[in-house]
Amino acid sequence: MNEPTNLLEQPSASSVQETSAAPVAANPLAEQVYQQLKNDIFSFRLFPGDRFSENGIAQHYGVSRTPMRDGLFRLQREGYLEVGFRRGWKVAPINFDQLDQLYDLRIVLEVAAVERIGAGGDVAHEAVEGLKAVWCVAPELRESDPVKMFGMDENFHRQLVAATGNAEMLRVHNEVTERIRIVRRLDFLKPHRTSATYDEHSTMLNLIERNRLTEAIILLRAHVTQSKLEVRKITLSMLAAARDSKLPFVS
Repeated sequence: MNEPTNLLEQPSASSVQETSAAPVAANPLAEQVYQQLKNDIFSFRLFPGDRFSENGIAQHYGVSRTPMRDGLFRLQREGYLEVGFRRGWKVAPINFDQLDQLYDLRIVLEVAAVERIGAGGDVAHEAVEGLKAVWCVAPELRESDPVKMFGMDENFHRQLVAATGNAEMLRVHNEVTERIRIVRRLDFLKPHRTSATYDEHSTMLNLIERNRLTEAIILLRAHVTQSKLEVRKITLSMLAAARDSKLPFVS
């Protein structure tokens, strides 16, 4: 029998990392509920179409209904959950058309970032050097764990935008990254995508360092577009295979 998760005692490392891109909640416990629910959705413990009641989920997480409802409605506003009169809550289906648009926005932001990095001076140069230390390594030193690769890949693209010094560009990019995270990590369940990511990132960084920005941008567009196409290949059966476990309060 599954033990209730006490949110006061067990904040996850991933939830702490993600709070940087989220607004601060008035109720700290509601914030923890929100982050735990989002982690469960992103890890497919809560699966698209899963239904549950407020009483069941509050008991499982060991919290009262007030912070639980705050977290649920916040996720509803962000499009992750749906609620129906007398039908309880449901995890929203994945909107692949919206994901296409978010990937297109990501390409716009990152192309602009590469263009700015070319004229960015010492700060941009240091950022590129830091990324090369991670990605321009021998094959035997490459990371193979898909979960770690997912985080490394996110950081690569975030650091490209951060190197511009434009805080608003970075803010928007962080929001886009957050919204595509639910499917993006699935890209690294395929071993060939991991090796391709290393090859493409290292080539891109070398091109930027040599100020061959047009070639770097062409590669960047192809790199992100390929990731976008891989997302389109994702099926419900693939999502089900990625599901860690079914939570006990799901009906």
